[in-house]
Amino acid sequence: MSESIRIWLAVSYAAPFRTGGWCYVRSAGTLVSGAAGGDRRIGEQRLPLQGLLAALKDVPAGDAVELVTNDPLLASIPRVLSPEPGDEPPSEDLDLWAAVTTAFRDRRIRIARQAPAPGKPLAFAVAWAEQAREKAKGGSFVFAIPKPNLAKAGA
Repeated sequence: MSESIRIWLAVSYAAPFRTGGWCYVRSAGTLVSGAAGGDRRIGEQRLPLQGLLAALKDVPAGDAVELVTNDPLLASIPRVLSPEPGDEPPSEDLDLWAAVTTAFRDRRIRIARQAPAPGKPLAFAVAWAEQAREKAKGGSFVFAIPKPNLAKAGA
């Protein structure tokens, strides 16, 4: 039986500068992990897809995943992957959409859109995503969030 995993994923994008950051906190039983990353000169759609793929990177196939986010694009992924008649398919970032399609096919992923609440993991992820957006002005990066910081995430 696969283990249920909960992921809180936040994205922060500055459209005028095309810089953005993302952060995820992942809880699997008693194990809590997380990472933040960002990039400059990145598209508004590409950024959350990169964050999602990073968050799912080492989640085993077959596992159940609950993804909690406040990002509208991430929340709309199930509809994009199973479009209604007349819906337009993605026309950009097709490499990432292909990877997302594979990730969703290999795992049971349920997405919940929430507003961040103080002291909760999504608020922690939002704060780190904003910091990552600022750090991304210097270029692309990804780093693990230190365990002492994750202890404050509320996961």
